[in-house]
Amino acid sequence: MSTAAPSFAALRIRGFQAHCGTYLLAMMADNIEHVISYWMVFQEFHSPALGGFAVVSHWLPFLLFSVPAGALADRFDPRRIIQCGMGLFILASLGWAWFFITDSLQLWEAMALLVIHGCAGVLWQGASQMLLHDIVPQQSLGSGVRLMATARTLGVLVGPAVGGAIMLTLGPRYGLLLNALFYLPAVLWLWKAPYGPKFRAAPAAPPRPVRGFADISRTITEVRSQRLLAAMILLAGCASFFVGNSYQAQMPGFAQDLGHGDPGATYSMLLAADAAGALVAGLLLESRGGLLSTTPRTALVMAMLWCVALAGFAATSAYPMALALLFAAGVCELAFSSIAMTLVQVHAPEASRGRVIGLYNMSALGLRAFAGITVGLGGSAIGIHHSLVASAIVLLLALGFLGYWVRRRG
Repeated sequence: MSTAAPSFAALRIRGFQAHCGTYLLAMMADNIEHVISYWMVFQEFHSPALGGFAVVSHWLPFLLFSVPAGALADRFDPRRIIQCGMGLFILASLGWAWFFITDSLQLWEAMALLVIHGCAGVLWQGASQMLLHDIVPQQSLGSGVRLMATARTLGVLVGPAVGGAIMLTLGPRYGLLLNALFYLPAVLWLWKAPYGPKFRAAPAAPPRPVRGFADISRTITEVRSQRLLAAMILLAGCASFFVGNSYQAQMPGFAQDLGHGDPGATYSMLLAADAAGALVAGLLLESRGGLLSTTPRTALVMAMLWCVALAGFAATSAYPMALALLFAAGVCELAFSSIAMTLVQVHAPEASRGRVIGLYNMSALGLRAFAGITVGLGGSAIGIHHSLVASAIVLLLALGFLGYWVRRRG
């Protein structure tokens, strides 16, 4: 793929400005809801099992439904798929607000709302990536993918802070009513945004019928014969399965061992270092377009450096070094994930692009449901430091084998 596109090329397109801006707002609202609802649910039930269900219900829908949702985006207007996702997000926020205001929340209702929230994310993410192809020309697609990844990171970074401020000012009950409004700009903009199937200049390939879970095996078969797509999907899957973002859930334990386990600025800096690194990486890669080449080799090298940074973080006992390594891990993670996503989007067959993107999301996001086993349960057996080091080393070996396979097949 060419790297001649100017800095922030996608941001020069007005439609992308609206798409990226509303995506950022929705991502922020997603994380605000996590902060408020998780806090209130913990105060109501004091159930670690429900906390575990919250994590599983967030990622398991990506594992089960990403490809079927991609098939819907192949066949129907992705704008309407995104609007359906926003509708489910709004329903979840209003549902939490209703039960908290009336003080009537039951355990099964909390579980149902968590599942609704997870399903909303599946509809939203894949269709947003599909719509990107209608907004951004192919020569600027890498810029669009990087900027969307940066917007996602920024939403993850500011969402908890905004959620905390809302809880302090409006309170958690009415704060969730306000949170529902953050999803509305995407709904309203997409209502008449001039993108989607009927606005495409080139005749579209005949849409394939939606076959539900059967689309998963068919898409895997299709991708298996295309080395580049298979390698990037395997890269994302290995990273999610062995490590994912599970170390973030263990951050209180790491912070305590580093001597900063109490709530405060030092603990918050530890939580934010990873996301800050990703944010800086996104801005740096956009401002210096040729800094990293968009190739499978670059993605694999950055993923390996991510493993090294995380293993170093788990092994260090010095707080400043831990901050620096988490920052470096954030830089590497955004770099390899945005490169892999760009390659998948560029090389996916047009007739099944939604399904292939769905398979990538299934691998990159859905398999995070199992990272709690490798790092979390492993941490209960041998300690979180040893489990993260071991998981990073196993992932590093898997990436080395994947790199050898790519070179051999190349």
